[in-house]
Amino acid sequence: MNIIMYSKALYSSWMYYSPDRMLIDCGEGASTYLGNKSFAVQRVFLTHGHADHIAGLWGLVNTRNNAMGDKEKSLEIYYPKGSKSVEEFLDFILKVNNDLKYMLFIKPVEVGEEIVLHRTGGVKRVIRPFRTHHTINEISFGYNIYERRKHLKEKYRDLSQNEILDMIKKYGREEITVDYEHKILTISGDSTPIPVKDAHETDLLIHESTFLDEEDRKGNNHSSVKEVLRLSKEAKVKSLILYHISTRYERNIKRYINRAIDEIGVDFPVLYVHPSKIFTLK
Repeated sequence: MNIIMYSKALYSSWMYYSPDRMLIDCGEGASTYLGNKSFAVQRVFLTHGHADHIAGLWGLVNTRNNAMGDKEKSLEIYYPKGSKSVEEFLDFILKVNNDLKYMLFIKPVEVGEEIVLHRTGGVKRVIRPFRTHHTINEISFGYNIYERRKHLKEKYRDLSQNEILDMIKKYGREEITVDYEHKILTISGDSTPIPVKDAHETDLLIHESTFLDEEDRKGNNHSSVKEVLRLSKEAKVKSLILYHISTRYERNIKRYINRAIDEIGVDFPVLYVHPSKIFTLK
């Protein structure tokens, strides 16, 4: 997967997804931690406009403009359409960086809209936002990354390799194959537990878990560990990363999560992003 993450609730959250050279959210310090990898970032997808998820944009835009890196590479920033806080912050960034040496594209997106991340041969990877519930006054999205693949139609699956090649020569690849979508990654952003359908059978669910104990939550803006474990089990996810964990739990995270895993009875890998450490997954 090649993921680098940092997430400290209320302070900063960001995730660098290396296969598609993109950031999901850009909290404070993202470019500082990424260093030269900042120049590899092609796209930034924002989940919502709260400061701990967007404050690092100024640093990222400025670093790419002034450091000794490739100025020919463009940068695309996508955000939930209608998010005034994101729009006003981006307006400010553009005003104080009016001499950009690279192309910066700012694009509002809507639920269900599709952005192509990668295309090679018969494989296409895309990202689509879905609506989440965070706060009343802020539009918030999660994101799904899908890979579109082809496999043989069922009636051809018993053919030998040579027979398949002959069929392709006679009728073309489209006749013997069918397209399907495979969900490879789902990320929640700040949210109450996302709908099961949005996480269903994803290879990797990355879900916020601000609270270890549901009793600590005031209001209905975030998720707890047990809620996310139940969601993940129902959605049949392949693996799970918990993030956006409050610093109040730093000493007890591992013990509590292990106890919750035993209680809920999950049989898939569960990892977590410690609120004071950089997290990597290769």
